[in-house]
Amino acid sequence: MQTSLTSADDLKATAARYADEIRERHLEFEQLRHLPQDLVDRMARDGLYQICTPIEYGGLELPPRTYAEIVEQLAKADASAAWCVFIGITSSFLFASAQTEEFKQLLRSPGVIAAGVFAPNGRAKRVTRDGKDGYLVKGRWQWGSGSRNAHWIGGGAFVVDEAGAIQLDERGKPEHLTVVFDSADVEFIDTWNVMGLQGTGSTDYAVNDVFVPATHTITRFGKRRHSSPIFLFPNFGMLGIGIASVALGAARATIEDFLALAGKKVPQGYTRVLAEKQSTQSGIAKAEAALRAGRAFFYEAIDIAWAGALRGEVSIEHRRDLRLATSQAVQAAKACVNIIYDLAGGTAVYHSSDIQRRFRDVQVAGQHIMIGLGTYEIVGRLLLGLPTDIEQL
Repeated sequence: MQTSLTSADDLKATAARYADEIRERHLEFEQLRHLPQDLVDRMARDGLYQICTPIEYGGLELPPRTYAEIVEQLAKADASAAWCVFIGITSSFLFASAQTEEFKQLLRSPGVIAAGVFAPNGRAKRVTRDGKDGYLVKGRWQWGSGSRNAHWIGGGAFVVDEAGAIQLDERGKPEHLTVVFDSADVEFIDTWNVMGLQGTGSTDYAVNDVFVPATHTITRFGKRRHSSPIFLFPNFGMLGIGIASVALGAARATIEDFLALAGKKVPQGYTRVLAEKQSTQSGIAKAEAALRAGRAFFYEAIDIAWAGALRGEVSIEHRRDLRLATSQAVQAAKACVNIIYDLAGGTAVYHSSDIQRRFRDVQVAGQHIMIGLGTYEIVGRLLLGLPTDIEQL
């Protein structure tokens, strides 16, 4: 990646400039149902997709807080654009965890964009082609956010034998790979007709007996290493940070939209503006409190985990609190936009209202499995001292 950016402040200033453009083009995103390539290519060249990628892999290797703040900033302009940026960031982060020369060269390509879905919906059979060891892969993946704009697309897959039986790894568990495809080998299936995050292009994608060399696969969750503190952060924690940042940014923008509306709108049957109603006053206070509480826990958990990474360890407790904070931040954002949507009344139902768009986006973001109710069960088991599978923590 070729960029003159040298600091978090530089990148935040760049994100602010893009936010202005994104705000103006949000209707275009919804009509296309994916981001326009010209915008994505420019954001990639300017480093927004490589925030957390290690420097030796062509990235900026900035702290997770910077990643969260930039995604949150973009989400205030449009949640779909911010969502695709965070998917690019976390996909490059996962690819770099392979720690191979092949992935290093892939990620160092100027303006490279990565995307993918970790869920093991594919099947990979070991084969040799033209003297190269690799896998013959078939599968179909849902929620391929940003995949239409990407150069390289990952898909989770179980390794199978000739008869199609899933193979076990050295731990006795199903052997799980992330297989990275050239986008030219991927079929996109137009399934993305949804209520929110319409501009993310999160369509299904599929491959059918595509050969992928072993050098373009990642075992399980990649490798953690102590030479780069960012690599000590868990993949699922990084993914949760992106989801929560989008929700928090969209919710903050919803409050700002409503404050502008409340001083002008005179509700039907009233003689004074909406801001003068007691229900408006108590409602906006509750929305503000919910959002700020969720956001405070979110950034506190990120900062504590990052301090651990700088010391050489992101502990189970750090990972636990990070996942809990990301889930709670999304719940806080949902509570906030629900209050605002109700307060805005009939105005909020029109497509011309930014409040309804942000309401839809936050509801869809809240459906993601990474910040779902299952997180609370895992965290609860850990708090109670019960045996818990923490591999996906």
